[in-house]
Amino acid sequence: MGMKIKNMLYHLIKLRDKIFIPFVFFYILMAAYGIYLIEPKTFKTYITAVYWVLTTLATVGFGDYAPVTHPGKVYTIFLYITGIGLVSLVIGKVINSIYLMDKLKDGGKMKFTGKNHIILIGWSAKSKLAIEEILKSDKKIEIVIIDLLEKAPLMEQRLYYVRGDATDEETLYNANLAMAKGVIIFADQITQNNYATTDPVLVDGKTLLIATAITSIEEKLHKSIHVTAEVINQKHIRLFEHVNVDEFIPTQEMISHAAVRSLFSHGVTHMYSELMSSQYRETMYEIPTRPEWKTYRDAFEDLLNKGATLVADRGDLQINQKLDTIIPEEAQLFVICDKETISQLN
Repeated sequence: MGMKIKNMLYHLIKLRDKIFIPFVFFYILMAAYGIYLIEPKTFKTYITAVYWVLTTLATVGFGDYAPVTHPGKVYTIFLYITGIGLVSLVIGKVINSIYLMDKLKDGGKMKFTGKNHIILIGWSAKSKLAIEEILKSDKKIEIVIIDLLEKAPLMEQRLYYVRGDATDEETLYNANLAMAKGVIIFADQITQNNYATTDPVLVDGKTLLIATAITSIEEKLHKSIHVTAEVINQKHIRLFEHVNVDEFIPTQEMISHAAVRSLFSHGVTHMYSELMSSQYRETMYEIPTRPEWKTYRDAFEDLLNKGATLVADRGDLQINQKLDTIIPEEAQLFVICDKETISQLN
């Protein structure tokens, strides 16, 4: 019996919350209609009556309209007694709603509804640096972080947080993967029995599971989303051939190779840094093909005259050896230049 009464009270409270706002609107409209009938000479239009009710309930009281008859003044007193408390409840509910929304957003429990955003999976020092680079590179793009942290790791105007396991498709849907511009998967340490491990097999295994979940959603939506993944062990890259991973973040082997090269060719690592970061004057940009460019030579010479150097088509760096080759329709050209030049070219 006690449980039934408790459930009934719970449903009544939920019902009250659902009808409260419609009731307030109805109250305002009926209050305006009442003063409109009582004093038609003072309030010549119904809109004027609504305006007066709103200013009265908000305790603004501009004084441009006021009841002049005794029935009108009595009605105003009744409006004060019943209406001002009602408005206070509305304000309280609005403030409470904003607080709950902020709490949900901070806790990563709100679905992201934007589009053309970038999803970063896994929070670490590397993902923080990536966010800074993205925000500097594009002044409008939004970023969604997916992780299992209790609260959002960083608060920025264009930064959003979705809490959940990225191997779960529901979490990816909450980050609005379908409308994302791209995804970056950062290698994440695995916690087992309260012990964090960076075992390449376990870490790369989790990255593979996330990539598999993304591929599954792509197949359901018949849509391709650009995915970049960090793989700890370069030998594991071949295991990703059945999932949609477009590019891989340099592995430890690649970094070691660059370090060794720097000993024999001084300045190599500095050159890599310039090409990979937007903080330097010269960096690498993608540029669309143009109808007047028939061969790579046409594009190379035209771009060179404008201050840019054509260096690659996708992953092909042998442009200088095939200048007379026809540029394919699916070409993805990359140039090295400064920000001013790429701005003019685009």
